[in-house]
Amino acid sequence: MADPQLRAMTWNIWWRFGPRWRERQPGILATIERFTPDVIALQEVWGADGTTQADEFADALGFHAVFASPSYPRTPEPVLTPDHDGVELGIALLSRWPIVEHEAIPMPARHRSWDPVALRARVAHPAGPLPIVVACLEHATTFSDDRLAQAALLADLGTDPAADGPCPSLVMGDLNAAADSAVLRPLREVLIDAWTSGNGASDAVTLPSTHPSAPLEAGPELVDQRIDHIFYRPGHEDQLVNVESAVIAGDAVDGTYPSDHRAVVCDFRWRNRTDPPIG
Repeated sequence: MADPQLRAMTWNIWWRFGPRWRERQPGILATIERFTPDVIALQEVWGADGTTQADEFADALGFHAVFASPSYPRTPEPVLTPDHDGVELGIALLSRWPIVEHEAIPMPARHRSWDPVALRARVAHPAGPLPIVVACLEHATTFSDDRLAQAALLADLGTDPAADGPCPSLVMGDLNAAADSAVLRPLREVLIDAWTSGNGASDAVTLPSTHPSAPLEAGPELVDQRIDHIFYRPGHEDQLVNVESAVIAGDAVDGTYPSDHRAVVCDFRWRNRTDPPIG
């Protein structure tokens, strides 16, 4: 029997911000189809008129989807265009396999008048339950107390003993902090950065200043940094997890960038220490 495996993607898909959001939707879908991930953590996902962007992509892919809101950033107030009126902004998970459990968990946000959430889910991977946490963290670097508290919450969720089992635990999302930022210290202390483990390029960027609508006002802590991440830990003490590759996705499709962020895609394979190696 081959070792269990998984391709995971995380991507901030830019809600309905920027110009011509409708024209970007085919490029998002085409990028997902090109990279064929099994599970996809999405941030800045819209919900409106009884459906969500995640549900529409899931229908096109034959996947399963769950959506939770609110998330960062807050929807514009007042609305900037009619396309923003009454539209939610949240996070979502797409999965090739059924999503058997999910819940929205409020994150600490002392500086906000609303309660952003993280999405905790369990996916029916062929090897067994696959625990996944999806989140988008506070983007205002001024509020680093909230950013640290939110990262600590994700670390706690990612190491919950209830998630122990036959599959690794994944924490994925736009964490609005560079890989070496102090904000991510709670995650680095107890989880593993899949990008580093998979020998991803050390100079990789997921919020590039070269994008035509790059949010340059976010400053050097976020712009031209790798701020979108996949962290993981083995499902039990005898599990060996190998990240076989780590790449960036999200180039322009037919001349249009699908998002102002790039996606992170990582391939995982795992086995027990006592199992004989394959090959």
